[in-house]
Amino acid sequence: MVKFLDTLLGRTTSSSEDDYMDLDLQAFEEAESSAPAMYVKIASVGDIKDSPRIKDEIYNGNIVIVDIARLKMDKVMYERVLKDFKEVARDVNGDIIGLGDQRYVVVTPNSVKISRDKIGEGL
Repeated sequence: MVKFLDTLLGRTTSSSEDDYMDLDLQAFEEAESSAPAMYVKIASVGDIKDSPRIKDEIYNGNIVIVDIARLKMDKVMYERVLKDFKEVARDVNGDIIGLGDQRYVVVTPNSVKISRDKIGEGL
């Protein structure tokens, strides 16, 4: 958890597939009888071609956390993709914020706003 927060806040720069752990939430999901109003989706973008699927998720009412670290090497591509995400957030009256030294971007749909206030002193 600390490593995840450090990564989000830009305190560390290394990450790999091994840094993520799938949790078995089957019992919780079985207890949940109705479909959720929205999902929090995780995405990674390396090219402008990845952008439409992510934008579709936002238009469908989901929150998307996007890893944009691979775009940092191409400033033009980075700016184009961020412009796309900002336009989507504006279109759906949502919100967008960069996290972790601009390594991650969180884009939200309508009626979901992101607070810019940090909770706790250690953050």
